[in-house]
Amino acid sequence: MIQIAVVYFSETGATGKLAEALMSGLESISNVSVIEHRIAGHEIVEGRFENQDLLTTLTACDGIVFGTPTYMGGVSAQLKAFIDATSELWCEQEWAGKIAAGFTCGSSFNGDQSSTLQYLITLASQQGMFWIGLDSATGYKDHGVNRLGCQLGVVAHTPDDTVHGDDLATATYLGRRVAQYAIKLQMTNSVIGAD
Repeated sequence: MIQIAVVYFSETGATGKLAEALMSGLESISNVSVIEHRIAGHEIVEGRFENQDLLTTLTACDGIVFGTPTYMGGVSAQLKAFIDATSELWCEQEWAGKIAAGFTCGSSFNGDQSSTLQYLITLASQQGMFWIGLDSATGYKDHGVNRLGCQLGVVAHTPDDTVHGDDLATATYLGRRVAQYAIKLQMTNSVIGAD
């Protein structure tokens, strides 16, 4: 069984809707179980994220998908506090070899959401993870998703805290891709380990 965690912060609920759609995509693939964690205020004590049980759980997962609204061109302070708390895992490369992906939303069509995803890609790279983006662009190899054209991950335009149906479909699509690649990676590791 593949375990994929979805860790996100959602203030207005828009990022949470993307998380639900993404988890639906993950769960549509056989032998994949999902762990959902929405970052809560009580987990941040004097600016530091404190939930060792979650970090232990994530270390046992095959993949982690990160989600956040884009605030001022970057991740939310709540998700950043969580990310900073993973530095001790980075020291030992405890997340190395896991699948990673990300999703974000913002009130503008181009509110620097790609900067948020680039930051998450940097996090994944530092942790030794394999980033999964999209393989679909509107008008070219069009799968009916990714209306805003960001290949790095899911970007949603949420001007009034509602999420466009195409953006939800993109999150579901990315969830399926993450699950499929996690399975492929597990199979590859099994073959390599058998040699």
